[in-house]
Amino acid sequence: MAQQDFAWHKKYNLKPLINVSGTMTGLGASIASTPIVNATAEAMSHFVSIHEAQALASTAIEHSTGAEAGFLTASASAGISLSIAACMTGVDPSRVEALPVDPGPCNEIVIQAGHLCGYGAPIEQAITLTGAKVKSVGQSTLCMDHQVKGGLTSSTAAGLFVVSHHTVHYGQCPLQRFIQLCHDSGVPVIVDAASEYDLRGFIEAGADIVVYSGHKFLGGPTSGIVAGKRDLVRAAYLQNIGIGRGMKIGKESIFGTIEALEEWEKRDHETIRAQENETLEHWLNAISGLPGVFTRVVPDPTGNPLERLQIEIDEAIFGANAIAVARSLSELEPAIIVRNHEVELGYFQLDPCNLKPGQAEIVREALQKVLSKPGYLKNSPEDLEIVRNGGVDAYLGWGL
Repeated sequence: MAQQDFAWHKKYNLKPLINVSGTMTGLGASIASTPIVNATAEAMSHFVSIHEAQALASTAIEHSTGAEAGFLTASASAGISLSIAACMTGVDPSRVEALPVDPGPCNEIVIQAGHLCGYGAPIEQAITLTGAKVKSVGQSTLCMDHQVKGGLTSSTAAGLFVVSHHTVHYGQCPLQRFIQLCHDSGVPVIVDAASEYDLRGFIEAGADIVVYSGHKFLGGPTSGIVAGKRDLVRAAYLQNIGIGRGMKIGKESIFGTIEALEEWEKRDHETIRAQENETLEHWLNAISGLPGVFTRVVPDPTGNPLERLQIEIDEAIFGANAIAVARSLSELEPAIIVRNHEVELGYFQLDPCNLKPGQAEIVREALQKVLSKPGYLKNSPEDLEIVRNGGVDAYLGWGL
C-alpha cells in the first residue's frame, strides 16, 4: 500500500484514517489550508473587541452571501437556534432573557415533516432549545401548499426549510414556493444550509436568514454563519446575552472563518472539481469488472457541484454485503472511512473532497485489497445495528 505520513496521529496515539465520507463533524469536518490555520493561530495572541471582530465578520459574510448582515457562532446548529430565537424576541433584551421558559405567544416554527431530520442530533431539539414549538406540516413524503398555508397562523414565528442529504428528497414543497407561502402570511423564513456550496442562492431566493457551517466545505475552524436581513441578524446576535451564551465563538474562530470566506471567493473551484472527478475515475477503473461489485458516479443530492463514487454490492454474487465491505475498509490502517448512511440498501459512497495528496492512491489500493478477496469477508448480524446506532454508541462508550 502507498505510504503516507501519519506522524500527527501517532504522536497522540490516534488511529490513522482517511476520510472519504464527506464533511462530517464526527471526523473533524474538513482540513484547513495554511492561510486559514495562520489566521486562526495569529488571533490567539491578541486581545480584541469581539463586537469589532464580529463587525469584520459581517462585512465578509455580506460580501460572500449578498446578505444585509451576518455574524458567527459556535456551529450551524447553534445558528439555527439563535435565528429561531430572533424571530420570537426581536431586539428586546428582556424577551431574550426570558427564553426558553417564556417564548411569548408567537412561538411556533413551521417545518415540513420530511425535513424533520437528524444531523447528529434531532433538528427538533435545535428548535425547542429556544422554547419554540415544532409545528410539522404535511407527511414525511408529501407536503402540499394547503398544508403549509394551514400551518401558518398568528402563532407562527418562522418557517424553517432544511437543505440536507438527510431530508426526504421528493414530494416536498420547494424552497421558493415555501418562501412565497410564508411571506404571503408575513412569516420570515430560515434556511438551514449547513453543508451547501451555494453562499448566495438562498438569499437571492428570498430567505430572511440562511445558516451555514464555516467548517465544512469552507474549510474554516468550527463555526456557524448566520446571514440575512439586518433586523433579524441583529436580533439573532443579541441572543448572546441569553441562550446564545453557551453557543459563543472565540476570536480565533472568527478570524479563521473570515479568512475561509475570503479564500472561498478566490478558490479555483473548476480545477478542484476536475481533480476530484479524475480521482473518481481512477477509483472506478481500479475495481471495474469485479464480480458482484457495481459502480457508478452519482451527483450530490442537494445540488452541490460535486459527485461521488457509489459502490453497490450484490451480496449473492460477491459473498458478503455492503456493510461488511465498509466495516473491513474501516479496519485497515489507515482506516478508510466511507459514506455509509444508506449502506443497508446495499451500497456506500466515496467522497473525494477531503483528500490530502497521496491519499487517493491509498484508497485505490484499499479498495482493490478488500473487493478482490471477498472470501475472507463475513457478514456480521451486529453490523447493521452498529451502523444504525454507531453515533450514539460511540458517545455511550466514551470514558469507559
